[in-house]
Amino acid sequence: MPPQRDTHWEITFDILEQLRTTYERRQLKTDVRIDLPGHLNGFASDVVALSPDAIKGEDGRWRYQDIEFVAEVISKATAANDYGVKKAVYATAGVPVYLIVDPYTGTWHLHTLPKEDEYRSVLSLDFGTPVDLTSTVVGLTLATDAFPRD
Repeated sequence: MPPQRDTHWEITFDILEQLRTTYERRQLKTDVRIDLPGHLNGFASDVVALSPDAIKGEDGRWRYQDIEFVAEVISKATAANDYGVKKAVYATAGVPVYLIVDPYTGTWHLHTLPKEDEYRSVLSLDFGTPVDLTSTVVGLTLATDAFPRD
């Protein structure tokens, strides 16, 4: 796996910092493998927020059932997975909030209301427009005006 670009890390870190206003440090993960439903679906997501009562499974890994929020920051090499396979797997797993942040287009894509292998609600807006998560389990608004572009 190649090292992250500055842009990728800055966005990831910005999201983590903002989530810290609501989540304890132990609830936030980055690049930590979590096994999701399906064959070969062990993902190390860019940002994961776990529920306050999250526990590790018998395998010593965090359980997907405890995920409240996932964010993926697009890289050219992995964009198809983030927009495709991962989105379907997160929906299948019942992840309530999935955010895709795309520094190449300067847009973010909020996916909520998972049902089977898709999200029933999708909102796509430009950097600079806050991501309103107040009506979700996350319960906050993410500022995107400082997200850098590639």
